Amino acid sequence: MTTEATAGTATEPGAVAPLLSASDLHITFPGRRGADPARAVDGVDLDIRPGEIVALVGESGCGKTTLARSLLGLVPPTSGRVTFGGQPLDYRSRALKAYRKRVQLVLQDPSGSLNPRHTVYEAVAEGLRIHKYGGDERAAVGGALSRAGLRPPERFFLRYPHELSGGQRQRVVIAGALVLQPELIVADEPVASLDASVRGEILALILRLRAELGLSALVVTHDLGLAWNIADRVAVMYLGRIVETGPVERVLTAPQHPYTQALLSVLPEAEGEPVVLTGEPPDPSRVPAGCRFHARCQVLAGGAAERAGVAEDCRTRDLPVLSGSAGAQVACHWAVARG
Repeated sequence: MTTEATAGTATEPGAVAPLLSASDLHITFPGRRGADPARAVDGVDLDIRPGEIVALVGESGCGKTTLARSLLGLVPPTSGRVTFGGQPLDYRSRALKAYRKRVQLVLQDPSGSLNPRHTVYEAVAEGLRIHKYGGDERAAVGGALSRAGLRPPERFFLRYPHELSGGQRQRVVIAGALVLQPELIVADEPVASLDASVRGEILALILRLRAELGLSALVVTHDLGLAWNIADRVAVMYLGRIVETGPVERVLTAPQHPYTQALLSVLPEAEGEPVVLTGEPPDPSRVPAGCRFHARCQVLAGGAAERAGVAEDCRTRDLPVLSGSAGAQVACHWAVARG
């Protein structure tokens, strides 16, 4: 990690090996009608340790869902690699099947991820049948539903998704992931479609599962408030790269990157005027030179970068990829100049 890309690195917590790690990950997609390839993920290092909850935060289109899908083995990287338990991810079908028993996906829309023709029992048992579970299927399904907060589980076995509330459907989806006893879950906007009264219950459930099962989680979200409530560490993503990362309390109480500051400024509890970013995020097939945020940066537009002597660097000089470690890091010329 070069000093240029950090603004005060926090002390690493004990030398615990990552459970899941991405190293110099790049994912590009062919451009449309002869356009340049889209750099959806453009150099990412990210570690998730055993029992750790990491929030991956950013606007729609920043690449966070593509990154999450790659960590699940659903999108092979163009370059770089993903490792799990210290071993590189093997993309052959048999190896991926074994991997997906250990790493499970929880989608944001329980209505869309549950087959309306399948009972709750069938939905939760599906993973066991795919992986040819040799134990007591009924006991495994009941145990998963109980851990997900649906008790007594037998009461829900023969129900269909349309007979459940939104929160109950999300618990069924979580039970379907838990039934295989994974070591890590990837939750893509896990409470986005739920009422505010239910959101806290689902977040509390994820925290309880971490405490009881030692479960690790990557939570993909656009909501920094959610990250504050659930994560140990946050990684803020913009245009294919992580631009700020660190312990959640440090990043969200003292954000260094102008993009993180802008995202935080619109939360209801934020003090001062919200920062209104101009324009839309750039096209990933046309990543700008220099800092990829500079065209929308309120610090550059307001003259603060000029006063710090880094305005030209902001427009022309690229920043290195942040390491995947747990320390607080930021990819911003202005933040580094401020010390």
